[in-house]
Amino acid sequence: MARIAGINIPLNKRVEVGMTYIYGIGRPTANRLLKEAGINPDTYVRELTDDEVSKLRDLIDSELTVEGDLRRERSQNIKRLM
Repeated sequence: MARIAGINIPLNKRVEVGMTYIYGIGRPTANRLLKEAGINPDTYVRELTDDEVSKLRDLIDSELTVEGDLRRERSQNIKRLM
């Protein structure tokens, strides 16, 4: 099972679509990350090797703000503007 940024990615989806289950990652960002990691977007999540999953995990952790941190940041911005 691929677990990235604290989210279990569905195994029966293509990687391009499966990464959108992570809050803060859409299709364009998913495609950019896959290109940087050298992974084919048409690959299914269940076919990813542990090395490919760790590449994706490292890219997301180093480049993006996702999930809890992004939710907290947006919530604080909304409260500040109110």
